[in-house]
Amino acid sequence: MSALASSSLWLAPNPSKRWGELFFLLYTPFWLTLCLGIVIPFNLYENFTELEYLLIGLVSAVPAFVIPMLLVGKADRSISWKDRYWVKASLWIIIFSYVGNYFWTHYFFTVLGASYTFPSWKMNNVSQKPMNYLTETTYSLLNFSIWWWQVPHTTFLLTHVCFLFYHVSLNMTLRRLRHFIADLPEKIQWAAEAAWILALAYFIAYLETLAISNFPYYQFVDRDSMYKVGSLFYAIYFIVSFPMFLRIDEKPGDKWDLPRVAVDALGAAMLVTIILDLWRIFLGPVVLIPDAKQCPQAGLPWFTGLANLT
Repeated sequence: MSALASSSLWLAPNPSKRWGELFFLLYTPFWLTLCLGIVIPFNLYENFTELEYLLIGLVSAVPAFVIPMLLVGKADRSISWKDRYWVKASLWIIIFSYVGNYFWTHYFFTVLGASYTFPSWKMNNVSQKPMNYLTETTYSLLNFSIWWWQVPHTTFLLTHVCFLFYHVSLNMTLRRLRHFIADLPEKIQWAAEAAWILALAYFIAYLETLAISNFPYYQFVDRDSMYKVGSLFYAIYFIVSFPMFLRIDEKPGDKWDLPRVAVDALGAAMLVTIILDLWRIFLGPVVLIPDAKQCPQAGLPWFTGLANLT
C-alpha cells in the first residue's frame, strides 16, 4: 500500500504530506453533507440563532484539528507535531482564510454587492465600538451602513475547511498534470500549469457561489453578475494561493518550518489584497451598489464611512 502510494502520480512523495492530503480529502464529505446535504435542503437554518450558526462552523472545522491529533497517521508517528504536514497546511489556511474573511469580504460588499443577513456574532463589528465624537444622528446612520460590512465568525470556520479541500484538490491535480507534461518544453509546461490553475480557480469560485445559491441569507445585488464576473473576482484568491500552497513540503529535502509557513501565507494574503484593491480602484463594482454599501472615498473599503467622520 505504501509503495503504491509513493509511486502515485496524484499523491505527494512526502509521506506526511501524502497522509495529510488524503485526510483532508476524506474529511470533506462530513462537513459538506452537514451543510449542503442537511442544513440547507431541510431549511434548518430558519430556526438558527447566533449560537446555532456558530456551532455549525465549529462542528465543521474543529474535527479537522482533533482527528489527526488523536488518530496519528503512520507517517507522522515518528516526527514532531510541528513537522507534520497537516499542522503546516492548517496554519497556512488559517492565516490566509482569516485575512480573507476579515479584510477581503469587504470587497464582496463594495465590489460585488454581497451581504450577510443571517443572525451571527461578527468580527470587526465597528458599530459596537464607542465613538463619542459622533452625533446621535450620524451614529445611527453609520450604524445602519456598517451593518452591511460585518463578517460572521461562522464564515471563517467554514472557509477553513472549504479552502483545505480546494487547495488539496489543486495539489493533486496539478501534480498529476506535471507528470503528464513532463516531456514537453518548459514554456509549454509553464503555460499548461498556469491555464489549469486559472481554470480550476474560476471553476471552484463559480461552483461555490452556485452551491450556496439556495441559502437565502447570503445575498447579492445581481446574482447573475456574481456568477459570471464575481466568480472571476473570487478566483483571484486561488490564482495566487494555489501555486504557493502547493510548495509546502513538496520538494524532497526541502522541509518547511512553521515560521516559513506563516510568512508564506501572509505574503500570499498581501498579494491578493493588492490585486483586489487594484480591481476596486480601476474597474470598480461589477453591479450598481446601494448607497448604504458604497465606498465613498478612495481608501481601503474596510474604512468605509469613517474617514470623513474623524
